[in-house]
Amino acid sequence: QVQLVESGGGSAQAGGSLRLSCTASVYIGGSRCMGWFRQAPGKEREGVAGIYNGGDIPYYADSVKDRFIISQVNANSTVYLQMNDLKPEDSATYYCAADLRRGAWYGCLSVPQYTTWGQGIQVTVSS
Repeated sequence: QVQLVESGGGSAQAGGSLRLSCTASVYIGGSRCMGWFRQAPGKEREGVAGIYNGGDIPYYADSVKDRFIISQVNANSTVYLQMNDLKPEDSATYYCAADLRRGAWYGCLSVPQYTTWGQGIQVTVSS
């Protein structure tokens, strides 16, 4: 069973940067989408950034566009999320996810697209 392990979370000041990493326990170069989601207390999990077809096409939520960058290294099945110009509203638990099923298409920012999830990592941004 594939496991996804996130790292790099923590605390930052508003305007600062953090980089999240997600590494798969086995090679998953055939995944259609890999993505980052976040969930704040009392809110639904939302797609932040997704990457399609091994890094060919990135997708971003409007709230993070021009601030966050998603990238993927297929050789070690690692996906990164570079988060710049952080805002307090970016505070949440962030989850890495992979689509290993290649079934119905919902989009790389949609929760039902994904079959495998990491355990989550906390990001806290203070003003």
